[in-house]
Amino acid sequence: MSHTTSNSPHSGSLSDVAAGRWTLDPAGTTVGIRHKTFWGLVNVKGVFTKVSGDGEVLAGGGTHGSVTIDAASLDTKNAKRDTHLRSADFFDVDKHPSLVFTATDVTPAGNGTARVTGDLAVIGVSRTLSFTAEASEVSADAVTLTAEIPVDRKEFGMTWNQANMLKPLTFVTITARFTHRSS
Repeated sequence: MSHTTSNSPHSGSLSDVAAGRWTLDPAGTTVGIRHKTFWGLVNVKGVFTKVSGDGEVLAGGGTHGSVTIDAASLDTKNAKRDTHLRSADFFDVDKHPSLVFTATDVTPAGNGTARVTGDLAVIGVSRTLSFTAEASEVSADAVTLTAEIPVDRKEFGMTWNQANMLKPLTFVTITARFTHRSS
């Protein structure tokens, strides 16, 4: 799975990001979803309100890390729909409380972008994703990356689709701000 996004200016070079441990800043991070339903007539949007994560930039090159999302924290501003999304028809939060993206490679790609590859685990199913993220902030103590990633929910075993109302793709939008940890 691959996708490119480019919708915010960058302010620094990702090649210059300092080696060391980086922590996801939940206050500066947003993870949202957008999905068409009612045969493509309605866009449902939601935000996961609880996220955590960290990463490491290695001195010799290479980057890895993870972002963990509390599946039950999804808020679409509709309590009945949120309850259904938390059920076994979708995220099955009782059995699978977290969604986890584990980045295995983050490589600066020029023009303030990075190529990100990793594994997304949802309801016990893991799939490799590859996408381009754009840097909107790069400094000695913070990096913010933004991406929109199309995800086919069926690839993760989410097959509920009463009367074929749901389109196959969900778009995940993420703005992830990481802060550099002091050693």
